[in-house]
Amino acid sequence: MPRSGPAGLFPASFIHVAWVCLLAAAAWAAPPEVSSPAPHWAFRPVADPPPPPVRDAAWPAGDLDRFVLAKLEEKGLAPAPEADRRTLARRMTFDLTGLPPEPTEVEAYVGDMREDADDRLIERLLASPQYGERWGRHWLDVARYADTAGDSSDYPVPQLYKYRNWVIRSVADDKPYDRFIREQIAGDLLPASTPEERTDLLVATGYIALAKRFASDSRAEFHHTLDNAVDTLGISLLGLSLSCARCHDHKFDPIPSRDYYALYGIFSSTRFPFPGCEHDKRPSDLVPLVPVEEVARIHEPFDARLKEIEAEVAKVKAELEPFNEARRKNLPPPVQEPGRPTVEELRERMRGLIEKRGKVLDEIPQYEKAYAVSEGKPANARIHRRGEPGDLGDEVPRGFLAALGGGSIAEPRGSGRLELADWLASPSNPLTARVMVNRIWLHHFGKGIVPTPNDFGRQGSPPSHAELLDWLASRFIEDGWSVKAMHRRILKSRTYHMSSADHAANRAIDPAGDYLWRFRRMRLDAESLRDAMLAVSGELDRSMGGPHPFPPEKTWKFTQHNQFSARYDTNRRSVYLMTPRLQRHPFLALFDGPDPNASTGQRSESTTPIQALFAMNDPFVRERAAAFSRRILESGSSDEERIRAAFRMGLSRDPEAGEIEDVKAALAAFSERSGSGDPRLEERAALESVARVILESNEFFYVD
Repeated sequence: MPRSGPAGLFPASFIHVAWVCLLAAAAWAAPPEVSSPAPHWAFRPVADPPPPPVRDAAWPAGDLDRFVLAKLEEKGLAPAPEADRRTLARRMTFDLTGLPPEPTEVEAYVGDMREDADDRLIERLLASPQYGERWGRHWLDVARYADTAGDSSDYPVPQLYKYRNWVIRSVADDKPYDRFIREQIAGDLLPASTPEERTDLLVATGYIALAKRFASDSRAEFHHTLDNAVDTLGISLLGLSLSCARCHDHKFDPIPSRDYYALYGIFSSTRFPFPGCEHDKRPSDLVPLVPVEEVARIHEPFDARLKEIEAEVAKVKAELEPFNEARRKNLPPPVQEPGRPTVEELRERMRGLIEKRGKVLDEIPQYEKAYAVSEGKPANARIHRRGEPGDLGDEVPRGFLAALGGGSIAEPRGSGRLELADWLASPSNPLTARVMVNRIWLHHFGKGIVPTPNDFGRQGSPPSHAELLDWLASRFIEDGWSVKAMHRRILKSRTYHMSSADHAANRAIDPAGDYLWRFRRMRLDAESLRDAMLAVSGELDRSMGGPHPFPPEKTWKFTQHNQFSARYDTNRRSVYLMTPRLQRHPFLALFDGPDPNASTGQRSESTTPIQALFAMNDPFVRERAAAFSRRILESGSSDEERIRAAFRMGLSRDPEAGEIEDVKAALAAFSERSGSGDPRLEERAALESVARVILESNEFFYVD
């Protein structure tokens, strides 16, 4: 019996034909000229709206506040009162540096009655080295930074710390964001006036080079790495997921597959470094950071031997290709020809050649290299039908997204990365400035104006303050793409200075706080939490991190069943911890650190019993508490002096009278229960218990 339609009266085939006929009739009957729908807001040019009028003209400190207040007045909401100065000192310091303020810094700000007190605090924080580390970490989230490759063996990449440090220095120096983009996309193609600048430009392309590797043979699965590079570019710089167009035209946004492969062709024309993998354990194609003549001189004695080995490798690879292609396409294995080597024999020969090549490479003297990209063989890509690289369709000229004013590159200079960098960093691109301004806003307020920072498309959430977003984007470009200028604009606003105090009537109207009627209380992210514990304990090493102590390359024998796995703990800031892709650092994983396998636009914020148990029991926290208690002990001669110092160091405020009495009682009770007979030891143990309570408190974990 044929399947029925919804009413069970007609066969499904009849329903289908009838539906097609109805659609055709509707199309035939439609008027000849139908206006197309307006483009999605994110694809329209950036506007520069004037600040709106407000009823309470005394409240705004500047034009930014007028946009916020106009929305509050429209929704019947009242802004919260201003936060007190101690709260603001802690808020601004964590915001800009990711560290707690020193008690002396808080007191200096509280006692500064000059009109420019805020300016002085902001400028001091922006000038500190810790600013670059804090805001560089935000970019590393977006760039999916890691120190390992991400293939099934997770091969280490010892050179990537150079890109990490380049990001931190660039952010600290307030490198204009358009230049920041250009250097990461095409630094190797930009002119340099000094050898040091040339090194920086090469290292900057680590943004592309650190694309994730896949499978146990990442050379064979390299199309996945190219897809990761394309998608990360779209998400991080344009707020658009492009991978949806890999297999078919995007279902929601105006991104056809042709546009995806226009970008794919740019990256497939680029030479990526190879980190090593299970089947070819030696890194290759890294970019030298010494002059070309020096590289040639170093390699000359070994070139002939390597050329001979590479010729043999190419020959065996060609013999293996029919078997590999059958495996990729899930076809029956080719018939073994009589007298020809078997697949197993060919693979064994390949392993021997790779080992032989490795021994020659070990003899070559070492010189500085960067895990960076360079120009490859320029060529347009062909569409992969259904995303399969073995099923090729039409060739697509290299170019950009048509929906954002892009198109084919008329005459690409090499790969096309230079043209891509210019298009991305153009003031006329409708998304680049919007996306970055939204990321800055997100890290100051805990939520972006666009709540989905990596998705400005139709599946993302619309902006809560669309006019404000465009006004900020216009100011960003007008200020020379300066991130620090945007910080100043935001941090001086009345909107930022509001307290986190609740208001029942406001909460009834806007429970999520989308319209900014109060400051959003935010938990410290994983790095800030770890760094704050080290800072309060007096153990934080504030020097810049360098390379990690990876094992020598010639010893690498990692496989998918014996993955690279290591932890290199340090008292430096968390941004300098070695970041593996497959086995994350336990502290960062527990407290919602970024997933280095994909671009992280906004951290999740979980609250679990395991986090509380960690805070109470883990040796890291207990050791920090012990060191913190020693600082408390040395801060005064009486219990009250020490209690005040503990609160100022740990919570950036003075204790209330009741808190002082409670802590005094707890200290006495602890000493009484201890019964060690050694007053000095009892005193230390009691103060350590106070230190642990502060480090484990809700107030320590959160910023108001």
